[in-house]
Amino acid sequence: MSVLREKLENTNDVVFTAEFPSVDGAGMAGVEKNVARLAPWFDAVNATDNPAAHAHASNTTTAIAMKMHGLEPIMQIVCRDKNRLAIQSDMMGASLHGITNISLLTGDDVTAGDEPESRRVFDIDSAQAINIARGMAGGTYLSGRAIKPAPDFYIGAVENAAAPPFNYRIQRALKKHRAGAKFLQLQICYHPDRLEAFCKGVAEVAPDLKLIPTFLLVKSAKSLDYVHNKIPGIDVPAATIARVRNANNQRDEAYKLTLELARHALSLPGVRGLHVTDFRHDDSLVEFISDLGRRPRN
Repeated sequence: MSVLREKLENTNDVVFTAEFPSVDGAGMAGVEKNVARLAPWFDAVNATDNPAAHAHASNTTTAIAMKMHGLEPIMQIVCRDKNRLAIQSDMMGASLHGITNISLLTGDDVTAGDEPESRRVFDIDSAQAINIARGMAGGTYLSGRAIKPAPDFYIGAVENAAAPPFNYRIQRALKKHRAGAKFLQLQICYHPDRLEAFCKGVAEVAPDLKLIPTFLLVKSAKSLDYVHNKIPGIDVPAATIARVRNANNQRDEAYKLTLELARHALSLPGVRGLHVTDFRHDDSLVEFISDLGRRPRN
């Protein structure tokens, strides 16, 4: 059983996840360097699948490299680039190497990337992909062909609690849960009221669904402006940006803001952990996780 599954299903521990840097060069030495930085603090780390519609080393090979070096992956698979055959192939390839944490998602549109002329695939959507993963874990491909032994997938997905229409987001979470998702990693949210409403709504309709909100470490109001204007689906309130811009020390205020948002999230129903991503690239990542009560593993 994966560490992620064991903690989410069988303990009350706060789970910490992160995102593995996209692999474009540096080979295994680069992988080892990032594993050494992340492994002491995180229970599992996302192996992304061409994030933001930019080509990188594949999700499967990155997940295998992470596992080889002792870091538990959550292998993401996007529907944007792959048909149902390729998605099933990705999952079986991961299972071959003992990778069981799988997260199915739509993926950013190709217009977000540096090759916008790329063709979109979208043979199936994320809920359908989740359902296929559940079927494979039950012993059959989508076609009905048997898989013996069946892969032991722990299935996740993503959702955006802060994007309208808000009630629809709760229904999407329920749809993904019914399809087979056991946990959701949530998009960055700078509206604590929206996150609270989403978590309470999900707890009412899918109380067993584990929620892992995302928090972004930034160092300035300029960074928040970038997130607001350049990252699809994220809205940063003007008052939040002004709070950081008007502070005597923007780095400290941005850190304090993120810590406040994270602590609030941990108080909400259904929230079992935090997903952390880092724009600061300094020692604040360790400080942040330590301030939230995590101690490094030996």
